[in-house]
Amino acid sequence: MTSTDTRPAPSGPAPDDGAWQPRPPALTSPWHTPERAALQEQARRFAMDEVLPVADELDPQKGEIPRHLLDRMAELGWFGITIPAEDGGLGLGVFEYCTVSEELARAWMSVASILARAQGMGTSVADPGRRADLLRRSAAGSWIGAVALSEPDAGSDLAGVQTRAVLDGDEWVVTGHKRWCGNAKAADFIQVLVRVSDPAPGESRSRGLRNLLLVKERGSFPAGLTGYPIDKVGYHGFLTWDLQFDGVRIPADDLIVAPGDGDGDSSGGQQSSRAGFAEAQAFLNTARVHTAARAVGLARAAVEDSVLYLQEREQFGHPIGDFQALRFALAEMAADVEQARAFYRQVAHLLDEGVACEREAAMVKLQATEMAVRVTNQAMQLHGGNGYTTERQVERHWRDARLTTIFEGTSEIQKRIISDRMLPRSPLT
Repeated sequence: MTSTDTRPAPSGPAPDDGAWQPRPPALTSPWHTPERAALQEQARRFAMDEVLPVADELDPQKGEIPRHLLDRMAELGWFGITIPAEDGGLGLGVFEYCTVSEELARAWMSVASILARAQGMGTSVADPGRRADLLRRSAAGSWIGAVALSEPDAGSDLAGVQTRAVLDGDEWVVTGHKRWCGNAKAADFIQVLVRVSDPAPGESRSRGLRNLLLVKERGSFPAGLTGYPIDKVGYHGFLTWDLQFDGVRIPADDLIVAPGDGDGDSSGGQQSSRAGFAEAQAFLNTARVHTAARAVGLARAAVEDSVLYLQEREQFGHPIGDFQALRFALAEMAADVEQARAFYRQVAHLLDEGVACEREAAMVKLQATEMAVRVTNQAMQLHGGNGYTTERQVERHWRDARLTTIFEGTSEIQKRIISDRMLPRSPLT
């Protein structure tokens, strides 16, 4: 930060100065252990001391996460939180993954998001030796990817994917248009959802979808792949791409296999014809809880910044924190954050226990992200005119929170998932 920056210091208030502080994690959740508490404290210090100053400098420039931060996260093992210890990871679960992500999102959401581009993503290939090597690279932070699911006409409706892959000898030839692919150019690989065959009459539209693994060099695109970065109002830290595939060639063995595929089926045949769609859906369950954790981090940032500002700003001879209306607004904001945190921890615990909880994942994504928009919006109001400037961090929290209700499935899609598992649909709908 520059010498003219009026924002609060990155480390926030001291624990004993009377200002509000989150409770120690061991006291707030029945799922916590001393090990989890230590991991959270480590992530909190890293976020506030190392990530937040970088975010304050680079986010206004729409800059990308610097390599030194990625290297530090790799040293800490966070790209392999959910990868088994025997494969080089920390051997932990979704709970710990989300705990670290909340802390990182409190400083800069993109840094929490880059964690999802590892965690064993892009390693489910048929060859066991290669799979083990990719897992170790993923855990070490040297196999960080991107996911190309959405298209201009297929976002919420992934079954409508039309990007086509055709076998030509021992290679897939991919042609199509993908959109909203974060980190695409900086990635070591792109996992691409493609259509390898069309469904027969009466079959589900998701038939014939598979995930291919496009291995590439960081900082460049292979032959046949072009794109441009989409200019966003927020979520800076890495670029989000619009991609055109024009005859991109991918080895036939670079096929993501799903459980039950055995040694893989490079023909894209009937036994695995729903594998791509099913794999994408399983990925989204964890991604939605991860998004809930990121939303909680953003909302918590707004609460903490508001606590400081309400003591700093004076009107009518008093700190504005003395006024009941503002105190009550702050109380509601803090209560909303605690509620959402408890919910995402519960669902993360269920995922770690192997419970199929698509409905709960949709619920917590809906509840936490809509909460984050409300809380960050209220924080801007508490900051008054200063909240509508780039001199304060609160506008960044709001811009990033607004996106959480859209990606990994919009709020409306979450409501559809929830209601479809509660009420049967009539044949006419």
